[in-house]
Amino acid sequence: MTDMLHWRAAGVSLVLDCSGPLLPRVLHWGADLGDGSAGELAGLAAAATPQQVTNDIDTVVPVSLLPEQSAGWLGTPGLTGHRDGAAFSTAFAVVGREEDAGRLVVAARDDVAGLALRIELEMTESGLVRQRATLTNDHALSAFTLDGLMATLPVPAQATELLDFTGRHLRERIPQRQPFTLGTRLRENRRGRTGADASIVLAAGTPGFGFATGEVWGIHVAWSGNHRTLAERTAAGVALLGGGELLLAGEMRLAPGETYRGPWLYGSYGRGLDRLSERFHRHLRARPQHPRSPRPVIVNTWEAVYFNHDLAKLTELADVAARVGAERFVLDDGWFRHRRDDHAGLGDWYVDETIWPKGLHPLVDHVRGLGMQFGLWCEPEMINTDSDLARAHPGWIMSTGGRMPPEARHQQVLDLGHREAYDYLLERLDALLREYDIAYLKWDHNRDLIEAGHSPGGEAGVHVQTRQLYRLLDDLRARHPGVEIESCSSGGSRVDLGVLERTDRVWASDCNDALERQHIQRWTGTLLPPELIGAHVGPTVSHTTGRVHTLDFRAGTALFGHFGIEWDLTEVGEDERERLAAWVRLYKQLRGLLHGGTVVRADHPDPALWVHGVVAEDRSEAVYALVAMATGVASPPGRVRLPGLDPDAVYHVTPLAPGDRPQGPTRHSLGWWAGGVALTGRMLAVAGVQAPVQFPERLVLIRAERVEVGD
Repeated sequence: MTDMLHWRAAGVSLVLDCSGPLLPRVLHWGADLGDGSAGELAGLAAAATPQQVTNDIDTVVPVSLLPEQSAGWLGTPGLTGHRDGAAFSTAFAVVGREEDAGRLVVAARDDVAGLALRIELEMTESGLVRQRATLTNDHALSAFTLDGLMATLPVPAQATELLDFTGRHLRERIPQRQPFTLGTRLRENRRGRTGADASIVLAAGTPGFGFATGEVWGIHVAWSGNHRTLAERTAAGVALLGGGELLLAGEMRLAPGETYRGPWLYGSYGRGLDRLSERFHRHLRARPQHPRSPRPVIVNTWEAVYFNHDLAKLTELADVAARVGAERFVLDDGWFRHRRDDHAGLGDWYVDETIWPKGLHPLVDHVRGLGMQFGLWCEPEMINTDSDLARAHPGWIMSTGGRMPPEARHQQVLDLGHREAYDYLLERLDALLREYDIAYLKWDHNRDLIEAGHSPGGEAGVHVQTRQLYRLLDDLRARHPGVEIESCSSGGSRVDLGVLERTDRVWASDCNDALERQHIQRWTGTLLPPELIGAHVGPTVSHTTGRVHTLDFRAGTALFGHFGIEWDLTEVGEDERERLAAWVRLYKQLRGLLHGGTVVRADHPDPALWVHGVVAEDRSEAVYALVAMATGVASPPGRVRLPGLDPDAVYHVTPLAPGDRPQGPTRHSLGWWAGGVALTGRMLAVAGVQAPVQFPERLVLIRAERVEVGD
């Protein structure tokens, strides 16, 4: 068994130094180094060894996957905790190692601290690196209070710029950049869920890195509860990215023999953000549970009827939905007992007999008779104090004891740490799925967890709540493997690879405003491929912003996700219904490409004009959107580059109906628009084509199809 490991996949190299008793150290994570002999890898280790400098400790400081102060590291330690004030600093020694192709498992111990550590490290076929750590309290007599367990990955000195994301409800995943200077850039999320303001991906790169330019390294914490990410650079020339679960005070007190396992920390490297994203996308698509059937066109009832559930209205809506080509009809909030608005009913997961005297059967049967699947909204983790469940079991509400947390959306949090509460939810959801032909659950979670204690003692309970959510999803999956589940949380507040191990898509935002959605979907795509991102055509006047947008702009935006409709189609005229049906037909025609191809985003100099698209895996075709986000600096806007195609192949580039109608202040049509143009992939990527003039908040589609020899 060699002490130097070199893993290679999809253009990425990871070199590990496993020599000696110390935890493994990363010598290189980044661009492929090519074949390297054992001697060359030893030389790489020697070349990476720094000099000792004045006023420092007398040995070289190794920085492992879990940095330790006992080795001389004075940055943020990988493990923080104590045993009644002692054992606050660990010195793990490796006692065992298992290796397989692209996988390493290291066992280590600190006998003085009474702790055992297990580190798992993997490289996937897409070139992603992921690791997680498991800590066991091996002390025979006393508990160990774990405050944090954080995995890290180093980045080189050239990575001097940081990119991560913030946001809020209705405006999730907004990018922010800053210099990667000396010190610690720490992001902590204490919302009890991933959060609309979560960093999602924390990236470090060379100055000015873009979608196709520069080198960039990024991490993601695959956890749906409290978490933290950090970027740290020291005066000794070390720079690293790290992350893990954020544990609340006293939340993880390990009794003798007890174990804590941290979440996966994913790391992706790329030349440009598109390559970084592509690794995440390829990894997700390679999972056995990844949805592979064509993503059905959804009609969701929320912005059509809200809480006003009426069988006649809903069956009429289903009729129109089927006529425009919908394939799945989802009944949103308002179907269960006492739920006439958002003040009452959460927790009472029984069909409301006053609104649905025959249950949901008439609607479900009607929807199924139209050839559509039926879906249902639920919010299992929440409870209204005005509910039969809260009146019967007030002790099932999360609190610190002695007082109730402030309400949000008139609701509290159901404590899944109570076995009876967990069993109640599992029984109710299982009963609904058994009684009705339900193909899809929209699983919502509409508030942050504030003072989320486990009653009656009030101990911090976010970790247990998150684990119990995962268990509940797993148990439902086992009983109903054919049911798809969407992760919705006030829109896009639970978007992470932890919940996506158990769900089939995320609801990117409660905002269906197409202009906002261009931002939200663009950056959600840093982590997720289009088929996992719910994207709906909303009403002409946006429910959340009041903006007015054309149908083509709304539909063309939703096209680049898992397409759906959230609009009262019964109030829409026939001309607009037919126009919507044309977009639905296009989505069905393209979804194999959109949900299996490579996402590309062009680095266009004018921020008013965005260019993004999807290129087929074999590069035989591509579809691009040219989006006028605002009034441009130049008019006409000039040429746009179309990235991702085979540079040596010839492509016929044409506008794509129904997104082929540019609207703008022009006197003459664009020369190449009517008949298209034939250019090589290299020409399209380097020189590009003239973009049409458009009014702001409009888009057009372009299709590129490879011309076969002899055509």
